Amino acid sequence: MTAPQPPYDPTKGQPYRSQPEFGAPQPYGAPQPYGAPGAQPVSPSDAKTWAMLAHFGAIVLGFIAPLVVWLMYKDRDEFVRRHAVESLNFQILLAIGYVVSMVLMFVLIGLLLFPIIWIAGIVLEVMGGIAANGGREHKYPFNVSFVK
Repeated sequence: MTAPQPPYDPTKGQPYRSQPEFGAPQPYGAPQPYGAPGAQPVSPSDAKTWAMLAHFGAIVLGFIAPLVVWLMYKDRDEFVRRHAVESLNFQILLAIGYVVSMVLMFVLIGLLLFPIIWIAGIVLEVMGGIAANGGREHKYPFNVSFVK
């Protein structure tokens, strides 16, 4: 049982309730702190999985997959953050390459350039996903750091 609360006195202010121990579950309806909810550490196997999904998801969803992984895990795990940033930067670079090749399609060079960019993007993302699944770092042979 808890001790009875003293009556409210407007001249003295409201008394503070006792706080639960650090890490103990909060009572239902208790106010939660603002910001990242606890920033739980990520297990090594989950870190590998999310880093791999940042690369493999980019094959299907483009820059959306590494962006979502980066936003979710940038403060929770450094390994996942590095892989997501690397994949995101590469996807931005690929998007620029696609736009350039579409412009160059008017002079027919883009017809050759577009499939080369597409195949290189898939191959390099697969290599990044395999490296992430193995717990290794991966740097693309050509990349620009748009996101740090």
